[in-house]
Amino acid sequence: MTGPRRRLRRRVGLALRWALFGVVVAVLNLPLAITVATSLKSDAAINASPPVWLFRPVARHYAAVLGDASLDFLRYLVNSTVIAGGGTTLALLLAVPAAYAVVRSGVGSRALVPLMAVLRAVPLVVFAIPFYLMYQTLGLLDTRLGLALISCVINLPLSVLVSIGAIRDLPVEIEEAACLDGAGTVRILLAIVTPLLRPALTATAILGFITSWNEFLFGLILSTRRAVPVTVAATFFTTTWGVRWGDTAAAMTLSLAPPVVLGLLSYRSLGRVLAAGAVKG
Repeated sequence: MTGPRRRLRRRVGLALRWALFGVVVAVLNLPLAITVATSLKSDAAINASPPVWLFRPVARHYAAVLGDASLDFLRYLVNSTVIAGGGTTLALLLAVPAAYAVVRSGVGSRALVPLMAVLRAVPLVVFAIPFYLMYQTLGLLDTRLGLALISCVINLPLSVLVSIGAIRDLPVEIEEAACLDGAGTVRILLAIVTPLLRPALTATAILGFITSWNEFLFGLILSTRRAVPVTVAATFFTTTWGVRWGDTAAAMTLSLAPPVVLGLLSYRSLGRVLAAGAVKG
């Protein structure tokens, strides 16, 4: 009897865990599911009261978003891709040498690293007015370069902290052997350290790209027409007659697709890197 009871308890426990997991997943993804469902409803179904849960899907809202020549939604997708990709790449290019200097030479280890950790916790709205005034002076308002630089600033603290933790895990003997063979600091950094940091840098790039893609505040403040990111463009469906909820939901769904797909494709490698201690330090 002991064996069957034990197997029964194990199965019940497993079922309860899966049930709890399902509830958590459903709650966390409920806003996304409602947005996608709204994008597939007709206007009559969207405005129906009580809400309609069973409906015939339509694609007219996606056609309206992608086919509106005055809106040019595809350009906003390109803007977000350039801004997020450029800002993330620049942050990594600056983070790796900075982290190497902190770990191997102790540069700024007592002041710089704690300051970066504190800045990471400061609300971004604090920097809105200073950045606007500075960009107005430099002529960077409504430019992809300006928003990419903002993306770099947002991602730099995390990139440096992750790189510091990863470099500390590297055996210094490899660098010492390369130094004995005549390699300089730059060569060691480019040919030895950076390739060994590839898993950590990949995880940082994924997190940085998703963070930059979802940025809304500075995109709203620092762009007006040419460099508008897709997160801001998704709000362009509010008119004097009301909100075009179907078109707004379709635009939001399209804007969510790249980070969601990227997260689904990379969550295994991302989880392994973070679990291995790449963010410690």
